Amino acid sequence: MYTPVAADVAKLRNITGAGMMDCKKALVEADGDFDKAIENLRKKGQKVAANRADRDSHEGAVIAKVNEDNTMGAIIALNCETDFVAKNDNFVELAHELAEQAIFYANKEEYLASDFHGMTVAEKLIEQTGLIGEKIEIGSFERIEGPFLGAYIHAGNKIAAITSLSANVDGAAEVAKSVSMQVAAMKPIALDETMVSQETIDKELEIERELLIKEGKPANIIDNILKGKMQKFYKDNTLVHQAFIKDGNMSVADYVKSVNGDLKVIGFVRVSLT
Repeated sequence: MYTPVAADVAKLRNITGAGMMDCKKALVEADGDFDKAIENLRKKGQKVAANRADRDSHEGAVIAKVNEDNTMGAIIALNCETDFVAKNDNFVELAHELAEQAIFYANKEEYLASDFHGMTVAEKLIEQTGLIGEKIEIGSFERIEGPFLGAYIHAGNKIAAITSLSANVDGAAEVAKSVSMQVAAMKPIALDETMVSQETIDKELEIERELLIKEGKPANIIDNILKGKMQKFYKDNTLVHQAFIKDGNMSVADYVKSVNGDLKVIGFVRVSLT
């Protein structure tokens, strides 16, 4: 019977990321054949993944990354079942590595099919499900491009955001990070009022109109009141009009202009576990 030596077990661990005992068992079952041992580990992952397919993976790590010239970025949520796994250093390290790869793919489908150290990202997730014993999946995938991007990951890896600025100017890095913190903390629904969906506007108007009628407001002034209500709604919920979290006396747009008069926020993405 084949008995794996420590060097063989270490080699398989480096290739797969599997635990020591799992690697040792896989090598024994494969009689020392590395390719077969890797296949055995993947099959184990597929079996565990199938058994846990209906489990709720609401925990995890949300990671944002941008490329070296700050023109492309992505956020992924690597989801798992428990906070214990989500805080594991190896799990978080994997999330960072997977987020780095996500930068270069236009959508989640292409990303999951891309090569990740000799297997697809989707296969890596199945493998990790088998090794960890919890359902592991990519819960969210957001990608963004722009003239200058900056990212922010909130402590604990539960929320991340990326902001796109109109130009790469002096101070852009600090602005992009600060505005990304704003996005993470204040959860804007759109960049400005022109980007709010008509469905959202109609729903807000309906809610406010019903409240005004219940308050007994005269029908002939309700429309004017609603205009003011919507202006406040845009101020509270659209990024450039929100009060800046680091200085409530100015809006986000005003803060950006204070660094460079021609600089603007032109986009953002945000991912949260909650």
